[in-house]
Amino acid sequence: MGTDATPPPHPDARPWPDDHRPTPFQAAVVAVVEALEPGELVTFSDVADQIGRPGSGQAVANVLRAAPDLPWWRVLPSDGRVYRNLAPIQVPLLRAEGHQVDDNRNVRPSPTPPQS
Repeated sequence: MGTDATPPPHPDARPWPDDHRPTPFQAAVVAVVEALEPGELVTFSDVADQIGRPGSGQAVANVLRAAPDLPWWRVLPSDGRVYRNLAPIQVPLLRAEGHQVDDNRNVRPSPTPPQS
């Protein structure tokens, strides 16, 4: 997938209505995730901490299901394991960015992110 391609939608997408105005929390999550480069990985908790809302990892996940065109696959649970329902789409995307994913869906980050 090239950098100009539209990211695939989240498999559990519940998109915001067209007239939705993101809250400051939602806008902050979107900004952090939009800034992730190919090969970068963070956790839901990392994003929550980065925007000054520790403990709100589940709310971060909710934003990823609703906000369009985000590289949602670069955000993982704290244990580094891909959720079963996301695996069919997320695992190939992670592998394409150089990460290893084992049969138990555990992600081992690439030692060096691919160059864009």
